[in-house]
Amino acid sequence: MQKNIVLASSSKYRQQILKKLHIPFSCQSPQIDETPKDGETAEQLVERLAIAKAQALASSFPCHLIIGSDQVCTLDGNIVGKPHSATVARQQLIRASGKTIRFVTGLALYDSETGSVSSLVEPFDVSFRTLDEAIIERYLAVEKPFDCAGSFKSEGAGIVLFDALYGRDPNTLVGLPLIALYQLLEAQGIELLTE
Repeated sequence: MQKNIVLASSSKYRQQILKKLHIPFSCQSPQIDETPKDGETAEQLVERLAIAKAQALASSFPCHLIIGSDQVCTLDGNIVGKPHSATVARQQLIRASGKTIRFVTGLALYDSETGSVSSLVEPFDVSFRTLDEAIIERYLAVEKPFDCAGSFKSEGAGIVLFDALYGRDPNTLVGLPLIALYQLLEAQGIELLTE
């Protein structure tokens, strides 16, 4: 018998991505401290938080497979967060103009019955065109990406800001690497695309 699956996230974007696999799942938001530790790299941070998010729901879901995911954007080696305002979004896009930024996404699959966890970090790079002030203003007015790290939505109009995308799974850029997740689920005996 397959274990039930829980997504440890309240992100509507991650929920939409997971629905692509056509598997039943429930969602719950984990309550964890997401503060980076001193000296922690972006990769270490997202993997640690992905595991912590999954493990935080273990007592509520004792015999489940729990998916945890966390993502950060880095520009010039610094973590760039969600802008939460047009002013910050504008600044982020100005800084990204003509540069390549990296998204790193931590993914964890935690078996709350056995305590076993599998985790990984998936990178994805975005090369920006040289952006002028007019395109930045038009883009922000159209899409209002203030809840997205890096201040854009690649699955929407944000695509006009880019020269190229580099990564094995475009879902990674939105916050949940499905190719890697499928491999982790398959290793746990979860059958996908069944009727």
